Amino acid sequence: MRLLLVEDDNMIAETVLETMRRAGYAIDWAEDGRAAELSLGNGVYDLVLLDLGLPKKSGIDVLSGYRKSGGIAPVLILTARDAVEDRIRGLDEGADDYLIKPFDLDELAARVRALLRRRTGQKQPVYAHANLTLNPAAHEVTMDGEPIALVPREFALLQVLIEEPTRVYTKAELEEKMYGWGEEVGSNTIEVHVHSLRRKIGAEQIVTVRGVGYRLKRVE
Repeated sequence: MRLLLVEDDNMIAETVLETMRRAGYAIDWAEDGRAAELSLGNGVYDLVLLDLGLPKKSGIDVLSGYRKSGGIAPVLILTARDAVEDRIRGLDEGADDYLIKPFDLDELAARVRALLRRRTGQKQPVYAHANLTLNPAAHEVTMDGEPIALVPREFALLQVLIEEPTRVYTKAELEEKMYGWGEEVGSNTIEVHVHSLRRKIGAEQIVTVRGVGYRLKRVE
């Protein structure tokens, strides 16, 4: 899952980025309304965390433009504006939820999970391939019906692969899906995650296509 944080306060942004990354999400950061518009134009985000009091363009205007352009990702507003009329306007413009600053990070994470659960529920609640199942909403993986404990990056890697199991992903594509802007990614980071995931689900589950990348094994 890839998130976009739109926030001009560096301290708040750094805290949210760390929290979401530790939860296993790839997350990018836009510091003003114009940058947010450009980022949202890519159409790659599963959820948006949006401040309202932004430089260059207000969060409300960003939200309104995003919805008018057909943007469908859930939007969670994070703002210090607690007036009822502000909340109503945000919801009327297309926000899915509203969280007042200062907020508890555990509550933020829970609201993100809830919004993503609704979103994935509208598409495909559980991915299945061979003897593996992955439930993005519950953040659960099973193999032959038995739960498999994965760390966030392993879960993110498996989710990318299982969403399109016949596709071969290059290292660069996996890095783009699993990491946000500015996150340091070592030259062998993807190989390390693949090796770790193979140890838990079986080496045969992930096929290396030499010179290209990785995909899941074919199901006969």
